[in-house]
Amino acid sequence: MSRGRRLAATGLGAAAAAAALNAVVAALARAAGVDLEVTGGEAIPVAGIAFVTVVFSVLGVLIAAALSRWSGSPVQWWLRTTAVLTALSLVPPFLAAADAATAATLVALHLLAAAVVVPVVARTLRAPA
Repeated sequence: MSRGRRLAATGLGAAAAAAALNAVVAALARAAGVDLEVTGGEAIPVAGIAFVTVVFSVLGVLIAAALSRWSGSPVQWWLRTTAVLTALSLVPPFLAAADAATAATLVALHLLAAAVVVPVVARTLRAPA
């Protein structure tokens, strides 16, 4: 299997795993009393959390594919890029969240998704072609 196909397969698998894990954690948070309502009183549905996790994880896999193709050190650039993007993703929950519990849960979900996707993709980028 080519590196590109292996990256796509493992990246999509990691995206699905991160989405499922985020959905479970969001559902548990909601069951524990976190309302997951953002400014304006709109509650974020658990399915929406899973969907957004997949979308941004797939965008990450596309970035990894580009780095794999055009960078001499794709793993190093992948880790740098994802560190910056993960840090940036932690800002919106504090801008949009209605309460501290919702903001903390959203931050945890962002970190959880990164913790699942980033190392899997890094290992795939390290694998010989």
